[in-house]
Amino acid sequence: MKIPKAAIRHAIEEYPREACGVIVWRKYYPCRNIATTPAEHFVMSPADYKAALEHGEVRAVFHSHPDYPATASEADRASCEESGVPWLIASIVDGRHVGEEYLEPCGYEAPLIGRAFYHGVHDCLAIILDYYKRERGIDLGKYEREDGWWDNGKDYYRALLPRAGFVQVSGQPQQGDVILMQIRSPVPNHAAIFLADGKLTTEPNHYPAPGCILHHLYGQDSRRDMYGGYWLEKTVGVWRYENGSAVRQTRE
Repeated sequence: MKIPKAAIRHAIEEYPREACGVIVWRKYYPCRNIATTPAEHFVMSPADYKAALEHGEVRAVFHSHPDYPATASEADRASCEESGVPWLIASIVDGRHVGEEYLEPCGYEAPLIGRAFYHGVHDCLAIILDYYKRERGIDLGKYEREDGWWDNGKDYYRALLPRAGFVQVSGQPQQGDVILMQIRSPVPNHAAIFLADGKLTTEPNHYPAPGCILHHLYGQDSRRDMYGGYWLEKTVGVWRYENGSAVRQTRE
């Protein structure tokens, strides 16, 4: 599938911002990029996306890479899998179209350790969702969230965890517990998975690190850290999954 000329024109017009849109049947429908950092990421306007759907089924998603090769990022690959449709990427350098890439869903999964940060796709919530799905076979659902929700009066985690089947517990955390933290924020805004044995069965090449946490800090790659010190100081609660039969598809 080639990128429509209308999509390339849109990308050039939006440069140095990332342009985004969808292809419905054979026609391109531009969408507004409402990301807080539009030169680096894109977040498609829900209203524009919904309007495009009125014309038919989405056959592909398009976005541009300003001053960067068209090579799909880790977040692009993960998002393509979630969308279930091909992704088309155009490289725009100095306002000129210099390259493009076609990406199809192929079953790609980003690693739990070492994935790059991209809020809403690869962040501390995504680590929890992916850990439970891969390590425990539990689908906790999909949750839309806006960047910076913790500074906008939302207590997102404490509202989400009970509805997803978690209960707050006391005492020493156990394998798979969610550790909720509050880091330079008016509300708890960071979460981690406690690994009592320090292992990931789906990524066995990593050395065991008993008593560690698996988490994804803002702007950094996901990693394991020993639980204690700073992380213990920032902890505001431990939550345990007890709804073993629930499979949720909740959207905020």
